Amino acid sequence: MRKLGAFLAVLLLGLLVPKPVAAEETLTVYSYDSIEWWMKEIVPIFEQKYGVKVNLVLIGDAGEVLNRLILEKDNPQADVVVGIDNSYLAKAIDAGVLEPYKPANADVIPDWIVEKFDPTYHLTPYDYGFVAINYRKDMVQNPPASLEDLTKPEWKGKLIIEDPRTSSPGMAFLLWTIAVYGDDWLYYWEKLKENDVQIVKGWSEAWGAFSEGEYPLVLSYATSPAATVYYDNNTNVGAVAFREGNYLQIEGAGIVKGARNKELAKKFIEFLISAEAQEKLPLNQWMYPVNGDVELPEVFSYAAKVDKPVAIDSREIEKSYDLWLKQWTQLMVEGKSPDEILGKTTTETGGESSNSSICGPALIVGLAMVPLIFRRRR
Repeated sequence: MRKLGAFLAVLLLGLLVPKPVAAEETLTVYSYDSIEWWMKEIVPIFEQKYGVKVNLVLIGDAGEVLNRLILEKDNPQADVVVGIDNSYLAKAIDAGVLEPYKPANADVIPDWIVEKFDPTYHLTPYDYGFVAINYRKDMVQNPPASLEDLTKPEWKGKLIIEDPRTSSPGMAFLLWTIAVYGDDWLYYWEKLKENDVQIVKGWSEAWGAFSEGEYPLVLSYATSPAATVYYDNNTNVGAVAFREGNYLQIEGAGIVKGARNKELAKKFIEFLISAEAQEKLPLNQWMYPVNGDVELPEVFSYAAKVDKPVAIDSREIEKSYDLWLKQWTQLMVEGKSPDEILGKTTTETGGESSNSSICGPALIVGLAMVPLIFRRRR
């Protein structure tokens, strides 16, 4: 009985003494600044669903986010990265900062998006969209319908775009022209320059000038007219699906290599492409959800319907990204000609190329010999 009494006393004491509470799991997510509004809507849902805390770290734009991951490669601080698009995809993979993971619910994503983005699932696509030329309906009746149209005299000094060195849509536009014109893209930009295209640092500055009526054309997104209706009840903005197609932007999320909370990171990736999170994406990101089960808001009827996605292989972008920016700067900022940049410039002599100047003396000597030849024959 004494043993039983002692046992019950110990048991009772154990019940009365408070047990230490397990520390709440924390998932650290890196992303870019403008994703904040979507994250504010969906992060609380994820936290409640899994009983965890999400530490959302916003770092400038997608390029800055990737650079941060690379700097921390040997001591990763993030578990998940959200917002690396097809312009930075190959760089991210080559840097070795991502761990492949195919979500269990990946079948909600259309095959064409996966194929154009990352079939290896280093990054899982969660949204996509298109850059497009937007126009003011009160200033333009027949908007340009192709990239080539933008170089025509009627649009001289009427287009404002963003600098590819400092702007995501600006870089997308540069890639768009390279995809369409190939090795001749510098000559296309030379025509844009001659047509007095206005280039500013970022989207906000370009859109502001466009909104004030300073320019009737602006580089923005195919969904911008829908956003204008939603926020301002303004139907004065249109966007154009170009004949050659519009440049496709796809954004993805991935698990950071060396993540401390890998299993929770997997759940977050799956959550991002679930209908629960995707249905809140369109009116915050103004991009298209990848989940085919999500119905688009009615206001998206004002967006331009793009049937021809234009893209460049991410590895080609990674290989030539720095070169393209350097060449663009030489043309648009330093004032060099495409031939100078490409090394095609020849020495001019009397209005003729160096080739003709080399042949010139020989030709003159040859002509001088003609009379002598005829004299000898006589």
